[in-house]
Amino acid sequence: MNLLLMSSSRSATTDFLEANAGEIATILQGIRRALFIPYAVLGEVRKGGLGFVGERFRNFGVELENIDGVPDPAAAVGNAEAVIVSGGNTFCLLKTLYDNELIEPLRKRVRSGIPYIGWSAGSNVACRSIRTTNDMPIVYPPTFRALDLVPIQINPHYSDTMPEGLRGETRAQRIEEFLAANPSERVIGLPEGDALRVRGGSMHLVGAHDAWLFSPGESRQRLEAGRDLSHLL
Repeated sequence: MNLLLMSSSRSATTDFLEANAGEIATILQGIRRALFIPYAVLGEVRKGGLGFVGERFRNFGVELENIDGVPDPAAAVGNAEAVIVSGGNTFCLLKTLYDNELIEPLRKRVRSGIPYIGWSAGSNVACRSIRTTNDMPIVYPPTFRALDLVPIQINPHYSDTMPEGLRGETRAQRIEEFLAANPSERVIGLPEGDALRVRGGSMHLVGAHDAWLFSPGESRQRLEAGRDLSHLL
């Protein structure tokens, strides 16, 4: 497969899709048109057509086809040269993929080798399930099972920061709760600006920051920026 799974579209110091622009340009080399799936986006931003996304990808020489405007979404997936899946609400994204019967066509197309680029919710849905999203369950997908493109879970926007006075659980504690209930899983806490780059049987951590690997019954492991993570596939 040929995947770029980003934690976020922006970071504290970078503009829209700037942090991983080099990886985006590489994965889209030779691609002239890509299918854009904004199902995670809600409200006025979605109604506005997300033109700023198309403008950004034109800088990479790629014209986006918004799936919202096509009469046959499954056919659009089947004919796509590449797929771009935006962030937003992961529950809404997964539900709409199921509602439009796109899970299997999308999985099949991406597993055939076409580029898949996702950020935040778009990265969550590439995992076995969406159970490590940070989003509120504002709608009910029929299941939490997702595209199952990678055999690990991603927690996007990962941070150890705790606002002063907050008495809730840390992100690490939430992930440890997930592993206690699901001891066969592993989770990568992916900081903003970082991404997982999958090429065939290899996977690398790209970006400026270290990430964290959470495994059941073990202390979390620091993953240095640029590290080869192929053993997790």
